[in-house]
Amino acid sequence: MMKLLLSIITINYNNHKGLDSTIQSVISQTYQDFEFLIIDGGSIDESVTNIERQSGKIDYWVSEPDKGIYNAMNKGIAKATGDYLLFLNSGDVLNGNTALENFIRHKDFQGDIIYGDYKFEEGEKIYPDLLTPLFFIRSSLPHQSTFFKRVVFEKMGNYNESYGIVADRAFYIKCYLRNEFKFQHIHYPLTLFDLKGISNNPIYKEKGIVENELMFKELYGIFYEDYKRMNVMISEINQLKRETTIGVWKRIMYKIKKVCRIQ
Repeated sequence: MMKLLLSIITINYNNHKGLDSTIQSVISQTYQDFEFLIIDGGSIDESVTNIERQSGKIDYWVSEPDKGIYNAMNKGIAKATGDYLLFLNSGDVLNGNTALENFIRHKDFQGDIIYGDYKFEEGEKIYPDLLTPLFFIRSSLPHQSTFFKRVVFEKMGNYNESYGIVADRAFYIKCYLRNEFKFQHIHYPLTLFDLKGISNNPIYKEKGIVENELMFKELYGIFYEDYKRMNVMISEINQLKRETTIGVWKRIMYKIKKVCRIQ
């Protein structure tokens, strides 16, 4: 049975309730071969109190001003010593006490970037086994459900802090286009995703759109316009499918109602 050291990196800023949930989720795991690092951005709420209360179960923590989410994540990378790194930000929790055990012992656990699925309040997100350049135009992978082998950061560097919202997506794309790392999907919901994070905050939506456009042009270069047109075409086709399904459903309902009236 494979044994590996996992570095769990949690970043936090003024989210003491979410941080407490994340801490409890991590320290209650049946799999215990991990180091737990918390990078706090100088919170002025009760976050530091929560950290100090559980300091005996936290391998490293710091509370100081930072330059944003990815600056904090890069600080965590610098301190991590594990074979794999997992970014579980405050508010996100592991999917039960055996989540890490189930994920790491899974038959498909192999590769450099190993990503699972996640659950959220009213559903779940399941990712594809096969990734394409177009996939990353339409979506991204979940850092809270992804194990990054340490060597990935050693070869690729850290997150690009010039992006305040989409640096994790940019990093996935850079790794994918490098064509050197093995991406592996595990059909298992590793985490419960906190939908109140910055990536889902409507205040930051416009900034995210601008950053994505810049990032796609930088990483895809002359091919970006082609991928963008393909994305539009796929959206139009999916819309037609939905409309066709609705049309069929209406006709079925009409026939059912007609039969009921006859009876």
